[in-house]
Order: sequence, then C-alpha cells, then structure tokens
Amino acid sequence: MNERFTGTFTQQEPIPEEAIEAAVAVMRSGRLHRYNTVGDDPGEAALLEREFAALMGSRYALAVASGGYALATALRAVGVGPGDRVLTNAFTLAPVPGAIAAVGAVPLFVGVTEALVIDIDDLAAKADRADVLMLSHMRGHLCDMDRLMAVCAAHDVTVIEDCAHTMGAAWNGVPSGRHGLVGCYSAQTYKHVNSGEGGFLVTDDDAVAARAVMLSGSYMLYGRHLAAPGPEAFEAVKYDMPNISGRMDNLRAAILRPQLRALAVQVNRWNERYRTVEDGLRHTPGLTVVERPPQERYVGSSIQFLLLDWAPDRVREVVRRCAARGVELKWFGAAEPAGFTSRYDSWRYAPSEPMPRSDRILAGLLDMRLPLTFSLDDCALIARVIRAEVSAVFQA
Repeated sequence: MNERFTGTFTQQEPIPEEAIEAAVAVMRSGRLHRYNTVGDDPGEAALLEREFAALMGSRYALAVASGGYALATALRAVGVGPGDRVLTNAFTLAPVPGAIAAVGAVPLFVGVTEALVIDIDDLAAKADRADVLMLSHMRGHLCDMDRLMAVCAAHDVTVIEDCAHTMGAAWNGVPSGRHGLVGCYSAQTYKHVNSGEGGFLVTDDDAVAARAVMLSGSYMLYGRHLAAPGPEAFEAVKYDMPNISGRMDNLRAAILRPQLRALAVQVNRWNERYRTVEDGLRHTPGLTVVERPPQERYVGSSIQFLLLDWAPDRVREVVRRCAARGVELKWFGAAEPAGFTSRYDSWRYAPSEPMPRSDRILAGLLDMRLPLTFSLDDCALIARVIRAEVSAVFQA
C-alpha cells in the first residue's frame, strides 16, 4: 500500500503570541507609521533596525517594505542607474532581475553549478563587463564566498548580496550578507521570519546607509533612526536622493522583533527537517543530492535535488506521481514558468545569452519547501515517497 502525505506545503507556523501582543499594542496606539512616535519611544521600526544590525554584526540596518525593495534601494544607493549592466545569477527568482530592471539597469546573467551556486569561473570571465554583482544565494546555497570576493576585488566589482533565503546562514563563520558592501534580506511569509511582506538592508558604509535611508522616505527625520550614520553622512546626500517611500511600518516591525530573537532556534529546527529528507534521499538511483560544503552554515527551509540528464517527460512523470501522493515538487525545467520557478530565459524584459551548461542543471532541478509545520516523521515520509517514485520512473 502506497503511503500518502496529507500536509500542506504552504502552511506556516502561527505568529508567536509575543508578536501578536506587540502588534495589538501598536494597533491600539494608532501609531502605525514608521515616524509616528511619541515622547522618548523610538518606535518599533527603529528598535527592529537596531536589533537586526546587532544580529548581523553590521553598523547600519534599514527595515523596508519588502526584500525586492531592499534590492532596488541597494542598487540605487551604490550608484547603479539606467543602462548600467549588473551581474547576477541565472538561477534566481524574479525579484532579483526585477530590482535591476526597476532602476533601469540590465541584468548580465552568470551560470549555475551543480552545487546550485553561482559559477565563479563564469563570473570571472564576465566580471569586466559590469561594476556591480547582485549575488543571489538562491534557495539558501552559499558559494565559496572567499573566492568570489577575491574575484570581485580583482575586477573592482561591488557586491550586493541577496540573502532572501539565507538569513541566519554563514560562510566560514561570517553571516550571509556581510561579505559584500550591502546585504539584503526578506521577511516575506515563506522566509525565515514572517511579516507577510518585508525586508532589511545592512551595510557598514556611511554613504550607502545614508542614501538608503533617504530613499526609504525619511522626510529629513533620519535623526530618529537608531541604526543609521550620524547627521554628517546625510548632509552630502539629503538633497540629491529621491523619496521612494518604503521603510517598514511599526506594525510589521512589532511582529518581527520576537521572531528575530528566536531565529537561531528556528534555524536548528529547519536543519533537522532538511537532514531528515536529505538522508532519506541519499543513494536513490538516478537522483543527485546537492552536498553542502563544510564551510557553509545553511538554513534548510527548502531542499533541492537533481535528476540530471533525465528526459523532460520522465521528470514530469516524477512530479506527477509525487503530487498524486501529496508531495509538491517544483520543477525549474518546465517549458513555461509556474509559481516560483521562473528562470533567466523567462524574463523577456532581461535579454540573455544561451547558457547550455546552466540549462542542463535547471532542466533536472526539483525544489521543495520544508515548513516548520512538518514534523520529522512527516519529512521521513516525504523522502520515502520521493525515493519510491524517482526509483520507479528511473527503472521503468
């Protein structure tokens, strides 16, 4: 008798009671706007920024409306403008090239390896064609950051890190987002803290931080920030940066502050689930497990595996058979994008060159969320279902 999983891949855990109480307090005050404070109260948004900066070990932090807003703000703050080329991953999600297009710039895609990280050799070959790399740590996979930063330094390329899937992760002990000039994070529902939508930007650079604060709509109220540079940094930029309002409101900030304090515990819980599925998939005929390097401290909120060089109809059959048993797999090799599976050749506003080595990997890439609402027994069951269906199709 075939086992069947009956859980939901999009169901998140409830917002913690402490966060609900904090949100209710903000609503009762009526002071939801980021600068609508009274007396000595700095407001939830300013407190959250200070706490996030401390968590990431950065001098400055800005809480914003979304991860995509953080990316576009980072690009503007480092000086990217219309017509500029920006290096970025061929394997990423639509908000990354979308942020590049939003500032009038043009993505220049860099290949992906079988480890699902940016191809640093391809990056080195293209590095002279752009001044900025928007590095996407797609699905939580960190490349060799030491080597990548050395390549970028040699070519004078500024690095902005997209850490939507790596909040809480690290490479050689350095938190994700802290290698480049700017780190950007997401607080969208399916990320590692949940405010529905939201994001963060961190940097140690005075000028970049000041520009970002002005862009976020400070209305010359930058002195109220607790994780921003001093007034002298704003004197040079405050009349030149447009107001593109997007700083986070106090309600979402209140929801996030207790979640940040629990992040390390949540990371351990995700990784328990990840390892349970990973162990269950090992040695499955025809299936390649994506091995994690020892230098990487990852956050296993999703898992990916490869069916390399499988015919499309056979991959499609695996997806169908798993779905029939309640296991939802996302396939990056389908002819048309679906949900969160768009890829570099899906974005017609972003011209691309043929990338056959990356196409081979994406054609066999399957992806699955691992929400914390799954138990370890659920994860073991899911792995058994995938193993059985991949083996059946492989041997057919």
